[in-house]
Amino acid sequence: MPLIDVSIARGRSPEQLRALISALHKAAEESVGAVPENTTVIIREVDAEHWSKANVTIAERTAQGNASHER
Repeated sequence: MPLIDVSIARGRSPEQLRALISALHKAAEESVGAVPENTTVIIREVDAEHWSKANVTIAERTAQGNASHER
């Protein structure tokens, strides 16, 4: 009974999120023989200001990238 819990930065379209859910269900079925009725997928969308790597948030990283393109 797989529970697949994914955190992803907010900003994907409903179609992209739906495709991700489908791909995760398929991966569980193919890799471990999970029964679709027993597989749960949770997608948690996180605001860019609430997600950081190396002490820089996604929002800061994006702003830095945009600033460098403006030069």
